[in-house]
Amino acid sequence: MASAPSLTEAALRRALLEREAAGLRRLRRLVDGPQGPEVVVEGRRLLAFCSNDYLGLAADPRLAEAAARALRRHGTGSGASHLVSGHMRPHHELEEALADFTGRARALVFSTGYMANLGVVGALAGRGDTVVEDRLNHASLLDAARLAGARLRRYPHADAAAAARLLARAQGRRLLVTDGVFSMDGDVAPLAALAETARAHGAWLVVDDAHGLGVVGPGGRGSLEAAGLDAAAAPVLVGTLGKAFGTFGAFVAGSEALVETLIQQARSYIYTTALPPAVAEAAREAVRIAAAEPWRRERLRGLVARFRAGAAALGLPLAPSGTPIQPLIVGEAEAAVRLSRALEARGIWVPAIRPPTVPPGRARLRITLSAAHDEAHVARLLEALAEAWRGCGGG
Repeated sequence: MASAPSLTEAALRRALLEREAAGLRRLRRLVDGPQGPEVVVEGRRLLAFCSNDYLGLAADPRLAEAAARALRRHGTGSGASHLVSGHMRPHHELEEALADFTGRARALVFSTGYMANLGVVGALAGRGDTVVEDRLNHASLLDAARLAGARLRRYPHADAAAAARLLARAQGRRLLVTDGVFSMDGDVAPLAALAETARAHGAWLVVDDAHGLGVVGPGGRGSLEAAGLDAAAAPVLVGTLGKAFGTFGAFVAGSEALVETLIQQARSYIYTTALPPAVAEAAREAVRIAAAEPWRRERLRGLVARFRAGAAALGLPLAPSGTPIQPLIVGEAEAAVRLSRALEARGIWVPAIRPPTVPPGRARLRITLSAAHDEAHVARLLEALAEAWRGCGGG
């Protein structure tokens, strides 16, 4: 009987070298200063098209002022979990603001989006239950079903008919789980069809709209608003505060019964320290601004349209997306890395996205736009892309 491989430092180093040789090793880049259209990366100023700061709020002075006021009043840390002594007034008021923004009865703030997804799926499903998910869902949603001990069944991307077939064979309690806007492709789930599928099969629809809230829909209420769906159609809405809202943390919005259930049963809520109160207060200010300043969404949509028109004129193979996430599909990981480096040499920062984040053969540049960009920034990006694409053998 063959012995199990040993875990050694040498084995780890070999694996890292193999990853690097395949163009898959990831590196952290050191950024100085606030997020914005231009950032200083390891001492060099670059025009960035890779942040999720879609509304340009991460460096808004009003958020910093709200955080500073909360720091003086409430201190730097919450000190404990929400159920011990860490549930402070800024958390409570943020939850009220999020419930109002999403049009739901209640909202519950989590420390991260990953924890929100682990918490909600783990509280609603377990052994003997079935969680049906889009194959391109965020890793946290897939991990949530596995950690809950439920049967995880995955359907081809955006295929509501395939989801229906899986739900028809499902056992126990049933969850149908999807991203609203898919983080690597920028497309939107077929939510109306999924909501009907869930209703027909006695399932609850769970939508993680991390990349849609604040951006998509007439009022920025996300992909469910854009699809005309209410809480009855999609009982569980997960959102993040670290993308369009420019701060940190996440939340689940839904009914009174749902939120109370999560308070009692969501392990990633119960057993973690609450957000710093200053972060919660900054997030509440961001939610207020997102609702009060629709020009940010309008400007962002205009920039997306301008970029897509320019890319089409250049013959660049953009994936179809009307959101701020604009994937330029390259193919192999090494080619995506070369294109990213060519752009950086021209002062543009767009990191390569490679497996396992995306499927093999689908490596890409994930270009993201922000309301903080302007038309001159987009023109610079298109000019650099035209040169780098030709120089790397594209076109």
